[in-house]
Amino acid sequence: MPPQKFEFDRYTSLARARTTLLDSQYERGFTYFRRLTAHTSCVNALAFSSGEGRWLASAGDDRSTCIWDLHQENVTEPSSSFFGHRANVFTLAFSASNRYLFSGGADDAVYQYDFMRESTRRSGPLRVYARHVSDIRAVSCHPSQDEVFMSASQDGSIMLHDGRASRAQCTLQQTYEFSGVQYHPTLENLFLTSDSMGHVYLRDVRMAFGPLHERANSGVVQQYVTNLTRRSDGRCARPDVGSVTFDSEGKKLAVSFLHYLPTIYALSDPYPLATCSGRNFPGGNPPPPGVRTYSNSATIKHGSFGGPGRDGDGYFSSGSDDFRGYLWKIPPLEELKRMRETVSADEWVVGEVESKAVGFASGSSDDRHVPVELPTPLFHLKGHKSIVNTTLIHPVYPLIVTSGIERHVFMHSPTPTTPFSCELERTPADVRALPGRSREGISRILRVLVGDDDRELEESREHPLGEDGLSISFFDEILRQEGEGDVFHSRGAMGNDSSDDESDEEIGNEENDDPAAEAIMADISDEPERYSGGRNASMDWDIDFQVELEVVDDNSSPAEGESSSSTDAEL
Repeated sequence: MPPQKFEFDRYTSLARARTTLLDSQYERGFTYFRRLTAHTSCVNALAFSSGEGRWLASAGDDRSTCIWDLHQENVTEPSSSFFGHRANVFTLAFSASNRYLFSGGADDAVYQYDFMRESTRRSGPLRVYARHVSDIRAVSCHPSQDEVFMSASQDGSIMLHDGRASRAQCTLQQTYEFSGVQYHPTLENLFLTSDSMGHVYLRDVRMAFGPLHERANSGVVQQYVTNLTRRSDGRCARPDVGSVTFDSEGKKLAVSFLHYLPTIYALSDPYPLATCSGRNFPGGNPPPPGVRTYSNSATIKHGSFGGPGRDGDGYFSSGSDDFRGYLWKIPPLEELKRMRETVSADEWVVGEVESKAVGFASGSSDDRHVPVELPTPLFHLKGHKSIVNTTLIHPVYPLIVTSGIERHVFMHSPTPTTPFSCELERTPADVRALPGRSREGISRILRVLVGDDDRELEESREHPLGEDGLSISFFDEILRQEGEGDVFHSRGAMGNDSSDDESDEEIGNEENDDPAAEAIMADISDEPERYSGGRNASMDWDIDFQVELEVVDDNSSPAEGESSSSTDAEL
């Protein structure tokens, strides 16, 4: 046997053995955990560094960003931290080579930190991008260029930044809030956006921000269908989208809907393939009567793909309002596509379709596509006393980190010892129940709202739930009022089937007739490698920003759906 083939076969065998071993650990469940404590209030954002995921960044309502080094023998405290934000931090992202860390939040600015610079344990920002006029909901870094990133804001804009371009930037503007943006992990001309009106679009950078003669359709090359219709009563909805995420290869994406289930799409298919529910507990039995299960009605959730799956990332994880994290095993995309049911509009009304079925359709006269329900999570992630907002699967190790209303970052493992921690606790078997309303609880919540800081600090120390007790009690009340919301009676509800053909403000309708967009989607479906290396695959950002884009007056606003360039402001 030639030596090259022997080495290849050996490598393949080792990779297969590693995948099998990690799969078995996932199947057993993550039953050990540790609280990483450094923050003083809710932890909203988590991010692993690019590549091998050596560093974990965490940030939240205390406005600081903590860095945890997983090359330590026993991680118990941050190795360093960053400061600068003047309000809650909502999002974090490492650049392609981990040279920079970016963060954004409620102070309407993106902070850029020099992550590789030798400095003290606590550092300020290298640069502040302060052109947004409302909360930053997401930041996404270019897959290969450290200086390039995008930010999505509640001001209705996506901004494309390049730190090398002498303070110039591009803007994609619409009338409603953006909730997410993410670069495709391998096809660097593509990016994904979501907004508060329930739209999820795949866009092309050149069509969105390039020279004027290349711009078209606000960059949209694919609109993912997010209109829901219920068989039992004909009601329709297009729920708010809290966040979107790709898997590591960009073959699939997950959409986290408010008042609905995490939904899985294939990159080149506009209709969903699967929904992830908690209809059963791990093992397949339904929850006992009165026991809460998966729900997303009270806060914004951020999930993630991961695991050692052979068909891309084989698992998806998400937090829930029931104080648990969830992990589902995702079948191969081709299998899900075969199992997905397609029902004509007439059959949907009069045919033998399950009355509780929920389908996705572009309009009232179009076919309903019923995705496969994945009703049984592989396991729960326990230990939290309140809502779990963020779950993040490590890119290499069998490790999942979670965060939410509490001040801790929770590190979950299938074993009590890992390469960077030892003596992890056994995860509690029981999950805290949502208590009923009480006069004392209402009194505490009112004091939180009024802002009696001294009294709040004193009560936090004496609260039966510990230092996070007041925050937990506050969100308990939100859950009692808004939990288990029905998507078909929420803000995104659109009445019955006859009313779901409302026009799409940004691109006209669900169909995409732009020839350039159709050509791009054909390339992605047939030869994704050719698309990623095709014309302008790596744009010369200095030229595009400084020469091709016209400057817009700071006091003017671009028309809806249009791109522009504007000048950065710095703090």
